[in-house]
Amino acid sequence: MTTSAALGLPMAVPAQGLPATSTVRIHEVGPRDGLQNEKATVPTETKAELIRRLADAGLTTIEATSFVHPKWVPQLADAEDLFPRVSELPVALPVLVPNERGLDRALALGASRLAVFASATESFAKANLNRTVDEALAMFEPVVQRAKDEGAHVRGYLSMCFGDPWEGPVPVPQVVRVCRALLDMGCDELSLGDTIGVATPGHVQALLSALNEAGVPTHTLGVHFHDTYGQALANTLAALQHGVTTIDASAGGLGGCPFAKSATGNLATEDLVWMLRGLGIDTGVDLDRLVATSGWMADQLGRPSPSRTVRALSHKE
Repeated sequence: MTTSAALGLPMAVPAQGLPATSTVRIHEVGPRDGLQNEKATVPTETKAELIRRLADAGLTTIEATSFVHPKWVPQLADAEDLFPRVSELPVALPVLVPNERGLDRALALGASRLAVFASATESFAKANLNRTVDEALAMFEPVVQRAKDEGAHVRGYLSMCFGDPWEGPVPVPQVVRVCRALLDMGCDELSLGDTIGVATPGHVQALLSALNEAGVPTHTLGVHFHDTYGQALANTLAALQHGVTTIDASAGGLGGCPFAKSATGNLATEDLVWMLRGLGIDTGVDLDRLVATSGWMADQLGRPSPSRTVRALSHKE
């Protein structure tokens, strides 16, 4: 049977109100956000090979690892060993730094793209960082300042932007306040996280509009959707229509969140690329190579990929 790609599918039909084709950037989070939730520890060389294959598939931003204390995320305890194995790749390799100690470790290895991880809700700040929201922001301020002094690019992640498993709905002004604080302390970009996957398109557009009204430019924003209720692509389209051009995704749909058990897999990079292709947006990603990479990683993990596109193009159920 002839494959979809060989038939020229999906057919590219641009839609109105979307960003120009060359401006949409996929921020690949699989090696960090995807693998941090695995029950079994993935070998360091397997992680490095995953990053190499993702780069070979055309992804230009690949989040490599996290310099967090091994007690909290043992799956990423090998950050010092992993990063030098991939640091020469011609792609951006952001890493997560939860505090000044993590920053020291990352800078010592020459990392130049760093990320801090805040929460929009008190419950998740307590579960994830053992601090209040404001205490966490105070902890991040010197981290961001030092990173900027070193010439690094800093991303600010914000979890629970659309709903919290303990608190329920999260008021939009509450999210805006923390976003504004992260931007004011020097973050170059923000990633709005739908950590438990409860967002819907209207909510996405409302939050983005409220951020703009608070002086947060759209070009500083990225979105990070989980597909718990099958809404990730719909929410991504809503963000694109608002002008957002940075989309987080995870190869093969890997990932969740070790501190929020209701968080299921991230938006699959392959599903995102398929939709973008159909909209006439070319990200430079080789979908066949990406699918092959996710199929290979699924074999390493001993289970099929949850990505619908991976399954369709691999002819696996």
